[in-house]
Amino acid sequence: MKHSISIDTYECNGCGSCVEICPEVFQMDENGEKAVVVNPSPNITAQVEEAAAYCPSKCISYVHDQP
Repeated sequence: MKHSISIDTYECNGCGSCVEICPEVFQMDENGEKAVVVNPSPNITAQVEEAAAYCPSKCISYVHDQP
């Protein structure tokens, strides 16, 4: 099964909550202003779902693609 995660960087406010919750998937950009996905195709874990749920900008999306 293929998975994908993305962040709408236009909507991201740079709070860093996703990085704190799931650093193996999310990191801050080189300027430290916006979150970016560093592993766009990991398994969708509880931490990824939690990061998306706690995002105040609601800019994280993920998809469980079919094979």
